[in-house]
Amino acid sequence: MPPPVTKRRLVYYSGRVQGVGFRFTAKSAADSHAISGYVRNLADGRVELLAEGTANELNALLWTIRSETAGHIEDEYSESLPATGEFTEFNIHY
Repeated sequence: MPPPVTKRRLVYYSGRVQGVGFRFTAKSAADSHAISGYVRNLADGRVELLAEGTANELNALLWTIRSETAGHIEDEYSESLPATGEFTEFNIHY
């Protein structure tokens, strides 16, 4: 059986997503799944998430973030990209 294929997702969240523990929620969710990458606040008020993992793990991560921060997200833009394998863990970038 071949190993699972790693995917990469770049997601931008907008709404009331800064100053409400959004990054810590994303980090906790990523740590509970096999996800590497980062989350960070952007100067324009959005939050950027770059994550790598299997399709199932990425879908679970994004579902967890949506469900735990539903009242804060007004819009979500997601783009699939080729995985690079550059990350070994998931971090909050400041």
